[in-house]
Amino acid sequence: MDTSVADPLVGQVLDGRYRIESRIARGGMATVYVARDIRLDRTIAIKVMHAGLASDEDFVARFIGEAKAAAALSHPNVVAVYDQRSDGEHVFLVMEYVPGRTLRDALTELGRLGPRSALEIMQPVLAALGAAHRAGLVHRDVKPENVLICEDGTIKVADFGLARAESASKMTKTGMIIGTVGYLAPEQVLQGTADVRSDVYAAGIMLFELLTGHLPHQADTPLAVAYKHVNEVVPPPSSVVPGIPQRVDELVTDATSHDPARRPEDANQYLAEVAEVFGGLPRDFDRRMEEASRNATSMLESPPAGPPQGHTAVLDASTLPPETLPSGYAPRSRTDRALGALTGKYVLIAIGAIAAVVLGWAVWYQTSGQYDHIPSQIIGMKVADAQRELDHAGLDVRVATAVYDDHVHKGMVAKSDPPAGARIAKGETVTLTPSKGITPREVPDVSGKSLDDAKRTLQSKGFTVGKTSTTPSQTVPKDKVVGTDPDAGEKLSPDKPVDVILSSGMSMPNVVGTDGDAAANQLRSMGLNVTVQKKKVDGKPANTVISQDPAEGTGVSDGDDVTIVVNKRDCIVDAGPIHFGCNDGEPQQNIPVPNVTGRKVSDAKKALEDSGFNVNVTGFGGNTVRFQSPNSGEAPRGSTVTLVKGP
Repeated sequence: MDTSVADPLVGQVLDGRYRIESRIARGGMATVYVARDIRLDRTIAIKVMHAGLASDEDFVARFIGEAKAAAALSHPNVVAVYDQRSDGEHVFLVMEYVPGRTLRDALTELGRLGPRSALEIMQPVLAALGAAHRAGLVHRDVKPENVLICEDGTIKVADFGLARAESASKMTKTGMIIGTVGYLAPEQVLQGTADVRSDVYAAGIMLFELLTGHLPHQADTPLAVAYKHVNEVVPPPSSVVPGIPQRVDELVTDATSHDPARRPEDANQYLAEVAEVFGGLPRDFDRRMEEASRNATSMLESPPAGPPQGHTAVLDASTLPPETLPSGYAPRSRTDRALGALTGKYVLIAIGAIAAVVLGWAVWYQTSGQYDHIPSQIIGMKVADAQRELDHAGLDVRVATAVYDDHVHKGMVAKSDPPAGARIAKGETVTLTPSKGITPREVPDVSGKSLDDAKRTLQSKGFTVGKTSTTPSQTVPKDKVVGTDPDAGEKLSPDKPVDVILSSGMSMPNVVGTDGDAAANQLRSMGLNVTVQKKKVDGKPANTVISQDPAEGTGVSDGDDVTIVVNKRDCIVDAGPIHFGCNDGEPQQNIPVPNVTGRKVSDAKKALEDSGFNVNVTGFGGNTVRFQSPNSGEAPRGSTVTLVKGP
């Protein structure tokens, strides 16, 4: 903890809630404190931006945006961001407090790590980065200082996305390269741009550092280091620490390729490769490698000064004065001395043999065949690319029938036989199995939903939305989902998009020439407000529709006004049992009953009354018609239609 200088913020309460208790560290961008959340009574960490950055409006805007994105990450290996606040001149983050130490502290203490230990640490780091990459967030400052080791051994990554706010602000103003230069990808140096593959590059550099104890590119100035990132390749770690397996070398050299397209596509793919290599190393690999290294070193050391090479000096204690011998020492006989010399000779031979075996094992593991194993990176590669790489290695390739795989994209290699990383003699056959994509699952029913709601439902099931089209519908309101392609209930791999079909609204039917009462009731059933006008036209059947507005095929929506013109009846007198009025009188006979189920009670009542019915409303709560009687057919004009409402 940094307590060398009194800090004016210690003891203050920010935003009326966060009491600063002590300072943890100070960096180029911010100072980190341990604080107490008074409201929730918990220990948290506070990162307060330096005054120069806090006064930069562009920086603050970017900082807030990045902080919101980081706060959206929820992963056990990510330091949680709880809040972003400001208090006067102080702009700060409220974060999870992680007691423990940084990976930098551990590396300084240990010097370097064995291959298995290094890969064990890399996996939670890459899992955290992978979660960010899935969310579209780039870390931009992957380094041991931002990897925290909790007291229980849990690994957490901090400062997600925050480097972007600082770098964007400073690069805009000064053209400087911002970031920890030892981990910068070439594209960050040349173009100032970064994506998920830039994080992969930095992770590869960090793996090199864990394995060797130092960075691959070192120079007197940051600019010279940046030059090396652009113009020099990262060497394999085994060139620094002999005995590191070739597969571990490849994890570093592949991730630090100058061409981003040749790196793992994101941290999730890199994690899969690291986990596969880790699983292929024996549990005691680090110990065995260290022992082999020590034995090899002892064998290469120069022998101490002594007798001529090939002779063994035997000290005869009987020739020494008694006062020079240890207390209780009894000189051995000449025979004992000869046996002792002989025994010592065989012990040396045995030790040398054991050292040679251990050293030979290490060399064999590192170099056997020079390509006698299947590259781990073929999983997730395009099949054609994997074929070329294996052909180049002198292996025969066969492609099997594709299978579904929930972790590998369609058209990529899902698995190989023998598995990736396995040793194999040149000329033998490797069978590649392509992925058909993610296992198919049922398309959910999103009919009747808005487009946004439909997207959320589909995405929650793992699908993406493809094309959006429209079609007229007499039953689905405008801008609501009519259906999907494929239909709801059908199975589809989430690798394929689901097309959504929206309603463009109802289409005005052609009612010209039909019975006026039936036409009016049909249109009212569609939720339209119908105005009926009467007009006498000779030569046209009485009570039939002679015109309509809007015309057939016009898009209409619930509540739109429509007008139909109905031909008046002639005056009929003494027409038998059915009496008609004169001109526009209505016959006292059965008429069609509009179906208003599902409509608002007030709209349904108006539609029925306009059609010539009395209406009785019953039910408990709600404002929607759930049932009507009668709900179809015909009924006498003036009779009662009962509506049952509900929620």
